Amino acid sequence: MISIKNLTCEYKVNPIGIDVAKPRLSWQISSDERNVFQCAYQVKVMEDKNFQESEGDLIWDSDKVDSDQSIHVEYNGPELQKCKRYYWKVKVWDEKENESEWSETAFWEMGLLEPDDWQAIWIHPNIAEDTSKSQPCPMLRNEFTLAGKVKQARVYATSLGLYEIEINGTRVGDQVLTPGWTSYKNHLQYQTYNVTSLLNSGENAVGVILGDGWYRGYIGFRDQRNFYGDKLGLLFQMLVVYEDGKTQIITSNKGWKSSTGPILASDIYNGEIYDARLEKDGWSQIDYDDSDWMEVETSEHSKEIITAPAGPPVRKIEEIKPVEKMQTPAGETVFDMGQNMVGWVRLKVNGEAGTKVILKHAEVLDQEGNFYTTNLRRAAQTIEYTLKGEGEEIFEPHFTFQGFRYVSVEGFPGEPDIDSIKGVVIHSDMTPTGEFECSHPLINQLQHNIVWGQKGNFVDVPTDCPQRDERLGWTGDAQVFVKTATFNMDVAGFFTKWLRDLAYDQSDDGGVPHIIPDVLGGANSAAWADASTIIPWTIYVQYGDKRLLEEQYPSMKAWVGYVQNQAGETHLWTSGGHFGDWLSYNPGDSGGSGAITDKDFIATAFYAYSTYLVLQAAKVLDKEGDVDKYSDLLKNIKSAFIDEFVTPNGRVGSNTQTAYVLALMFDLLPPNMRKQAAERLVADVQKRGNHLTTGFVGTPYLCHVLSSFGHLDVAYDLLNQETYPSWLYPVKKGATTIWERWDGIKPDGSFQDAGMNSFNHYAYGAIGEWLYGVVAGIKAVPEAPGFKHVLIQPQPGGGLSQARASMKTVYGEVSSEWNLDNGKFNISIVVPHNTTGTIRLPRAIMRKVKESGKSLSNVEGIYGIRQADNSVIIDLGSGEYNFVYEIA
Repeated sequence: MISIKNLTCEYKVNPIGIDVAKPRLSWQISSDERNVFQCAYQVKVMEDKNFQESEGDLIWDSDKVDSDQSIHVEYNGPELQKCKRYYWKVKVWDEKENESEWSETAFWEMGLLEPDDWQAIWIHPNIAEDTSKSQPCPMLRNEFTLAGKVKQARVYATSLGLYEIEINGTRVGDQVLTPGWTSYKNHLQYQTYNVTSLLNSGENAVGVILGDGWYRGYIGFRDQRNFYGDKLGLLFQMLVVYEDGKTQIITSNKGWKSSTGPILASDIYNGEIYDARLEKDGWSQIDYDDSDWMEVETSEHSKEIITAPAGPPVRKIEEIKPVEKMQTPAGETVFDMGQNMVGWVRLKVNGEAGTKVILKHAEVLDQEGNFYTTNLRRAAQTIEYTLKGEGEEIFEPHFTFQGFRYVSVEGFPGEPDIDSIKGVVIHSDMTPTGEFECSHPLINQLQHNIVWGQKGNFVDVPTDCPQRDERLGWTGDAQVFVKTATFNMDVAGFFTKWLRDLAYDQSDDGGVPHIIPDVLGGANSAAWADASTIIPWTIYVQYGDKRLLEEQYPSMKAWVGYVQNQAGETHLWTSGGHFGDWLSYNPGDSGGSGAITDKDFIATAFYAYSTYLVLQAAKVLDKEGDVDKYSDLLKNIKSAFIDEFVTPNGRVGSNTQTAYVLALMFDLLPPNMRKQAAERLVADVQKRGNHLTTGFVGTPYLCHVLSSFGHLDVAYDLLNQETYPSWLYPVKKGATTIWERWDGIKPDGSFQDAGMNSFNHYAYGAIGEWLYGVVAGIKAVPEAPGFKHVLIQPQPGGGLSQARASMKTVYGEVSSEWNLDNGKFNISIVVPHNTTGTIRLPRAIMRKVKESGKSLSNVEGIYGIRQADNSVIIDLGSGEYNFVYEIA
């Protein structure tokens, strides 16, 4: 018996307010049997959720389609209408012609689709401001009348700056930091809200607070403000549908009023100043006296750039209670949250009017145990709350966020207790998809740190850090981590949104900025700008998203074209400014023990790799002319690379770990030189006492290269290393996230350079991909993207006796759980339905392997078995399996 579950549209469950002309529909198959394949499907799309076909509301019927496609099935019916909801369901047939029941009904709802759909007018507060510094947050309000009983209502809203909406005294929605951060001059998101339950027949009121946010607040580390503009604004449109079918549209217009209130300043970096005595009670309700409020200004700001969000919104995801309250040697009252987190603190306080409570935020305490904020640079990360004195007061900030583990409290009336504050964790609301654990507790903590680094830095854009005066979408950090990110969470929509901004901010000659959205101006560093090719390809492989690959293909080509123009006929990229192997091991001694890899080497290696990725994309997209073009270009780059950087005796580039890693990972060496290159890499690791020397560029690939070229033991030696530099060194130092530097806290307890020393920086967390893909063995293959064919090839080692990983793919959950006990290897796996798998059993002899107690030749679902050296390779269909054998 088969059934259908987990229906999604554009990666979302029952989304409202989308603007995709041909939405893609996906579903998963459920069955208790093995080897279940979809052979056909039928999709129906209706206007009525009850699917009364006889009433003529059938929009599209795909009829029975002979296909195994169950992800990204494109709607192919009549043109979709703005603001309309469409219901859909699907049924499938398996390879035995068993027919499923119709699925549960799902829906999607269109938003505003064209600029002309916006009847609203851009409005701006008409208040005196000095925008060279943070200003009080403007408040906007209006009242409106509804002439009947409301059937449904939607608000479509966006802003210049950030916004929060209230209707009749109730906050609208649960999203924060809306409309998010994009390349505002090219791309501005709007949000859609279901506000049906908030409206009354008759009189109603709406209020909106605006904040500086990324639009005009401090941004970057150059003390710049007003980067996108100096005037905050609102675009608000409400569609009301009455029970009798009539409609009414309420919009932002010149009839609104503006003022300021209790938020005296709110800034992404610096925090918020709030005086509760200035609250305007009832300001978003009817009958409020706004006679002293100012009128608003209007403008013709562009509506052409407004789109619905492709990615998930930022939300409050979880809450953390402090684990300890302490007094530091300096006399500070400090709460330890027990976790380096991103978000803010909810304050609970009772005191006299005018009392000011100050909350400061830090990631670490110094060597003496005092509050340490020097590494925040100019970011104040401070909340100031002035009490109104009317009993218990509960406060959360509005348009800021902090990166912190420790909170100092000043000015609290009386003595704060452990319940006086609570941490509110925010990040983009990405569905958790992956789990990894093993028998080594320090590696489990490492995985924990990787996940929390991702949480803290995936706040609408993939930022480098969440605490100092930076928090920018560095392209290099994003590309090295993207594959790990796909295992931990569903990031397809998140990166779809960000990649569009990358394409928007790309220069006419194909150059790619260092950060996206670009607020700094620098561009074209190797390994950073290659995010333009690496990330779209990774999302394609991990999610099977061909449409995104097609959308980004011009950007990918443009980047390689830029580098090709720089390299010319030499096919070597030796010009421009590059970050190189950023933060590689460099102790600063005079003995030459540092590991600096030549930047021309790195640039040319990534030139080759991006060319290879564009070539692969061209094959997928059937761009035959480009396949020939990039095949020839890649061949020429590789030849030039070998001539320039590889000696006849096998020395590669700067003779660093990163040099050998890149040459091997990117397949830049001829077959006869690869073994020696891997051995040279191993020799360098071992002469340094099993320590790595790689930086941002080499680290993601280091263990992959070692395990791929026969040196699994050395890869595990690096993973298990507990002294500096290593992945576990920060764990031993008490880290709860990934650090920016290998030695953010030095062995003697002192700090690295405070000018650049984040304790929440996910790049080195790229080792997570190796934990999933090698330790547990779960991998996707480009030939069957999205895990349509699953590889499960665990490689036990490093003293581990057990490992378990799972990942919720677009087809369903893949899992691999193995344990090694007294020479017996036991592994349980799950392959999702409508996919196939290949499992490689290490150190196995075919005749000794049992599956659920049976010899392999008698197992349902297995369709191929072969011995390959000391491994047994099994091709199998979907389902759950358990293999047991004595290690050979």
